[in-house]
Amino acid sequence: MNRPLDSPFESIESAQEYLKILSAAILEVMQEVEADVRAMTSPQFQRRVQALRLALYKLEQLEKHVRTSHRILNDLRTLRRLLLEERSSRTAEKVSEPYAQELDWAC
Repeated sequence: MNRPLDSPFESIESAQEYLKILSAAILEVMQEVEADVRAMTSPQFQRRVQALRLALYKLEQLEKHVRTSHRILNDLRTLRRLLLEERSSRTAEKVSEPYAQELDWAC
């Protein structure tokens, strides 16, 4: 677990940072597309407005997926921490087992 990282996605934290940057970019593009939709009021641009609305819908879907992925990464990070602490506590239990056995014999 303590080996150097070979790529930017070898840790949960680096993947979370990527998703944070991606989410910010998606929100920025969504604002631009919304501004474009508002700017096109002429009937001659109706087809373009429909295409922009479809793009906006797809961006909203992507943003939801990125948010969900971020939550999943948070869950994985929490699980990793729990598992690593469990290993630490197991080691502590193994060290304290002989002491516990001594107490059992003393009773």
